[in-house]
Amino acid sequence: MSRIREKFGELKRSGRGGFIPFITAGDPDLATTELLLVELAAAGADIIELGVPFSDPVADGEVIQRASERALRNGVTLRDALSCIARAKQQIAVPIVLFSYFNPLLQFGGKRLASDAKRAGAEAVLVTDLIPEEAHAWTEMLQEHGLDSIFLVAPTTSDERLARIAQQASGFIYAVSRAGVTGARDEMTDDAETLVRRLRMVCDLPVAVGFGISTAEQLRQVWRFADAAVVGSAIVSEIERLKTAPDLVRRIGKFARSLLATK
Repeated sequence: MSRIREKFGELKRSGRGGFIPFITAGDPDLATTELLLVELAAAGADIIELGVPFSDPVADGEVIQRASERALRNGVTLRDALSCIARAKQQIAVPIVLFSYFNPLLQFGGKRLASDAKRAGAEAVLVTDLIPEEAHAWTEMLQEHGLDSIFLVAPTTSDERLARIAQQASGFIYAVSRAGVTGARDEMTDDAETLVRRLRMVCDLPVAVGFGISTAEQLRQVWRFADAAVVGSAIVSEIERLKTAPDLVRRIGKFARSLLATK
């Protein structure tokens, strides 16, 4: 069983939902990213998603797009992201998911990526724009190296396609809460709960819901029907706001803890 499935097993036994924060590698710089990974683990993250900066992040809203732009201006590459994971994993045991578009991975080389990601300590790879019809060789390669393949599904995904994705996915499935791009929202819609219910009919993998989750109340809403909640843009926005603050890492940790606070 993968470390990610073990984590979801632990969550189920403890009767609580999972917290999965997302940050972009190299935003505001690589040294801070490493510190943020350690701090987010200490703040209560169950799994962490680390985004690989990309010049055309079509699934992301303006907040994460700007984070990618800042990281790319710093010259941050996929190799840098893997090195950052390797250093952070010397201090933390929290599973890390490498989050990327397919183009940087393809340029890096599939076999090399799988081998290097495993060596760095990553537990899974999520490719936002890899469709299941073209993913078989990719998922097999990751599986050979002991890495989970995480897929995105959306409210617009057909039942047939959900079943196809469920056959290839491992670790968990990332359910997008609404159609469109990433970004914090004031309210959650019913689309996410309906999508999770549809997923439960075709697979027994844990389901994490993301896109638009930015408050403690929204986390609790998601935990009522899904196994975990992903918080990305809200955290990345705080990093952008605090990017020159000397205590950025501490304050991001404080923000993460506030999301997990119960009333």
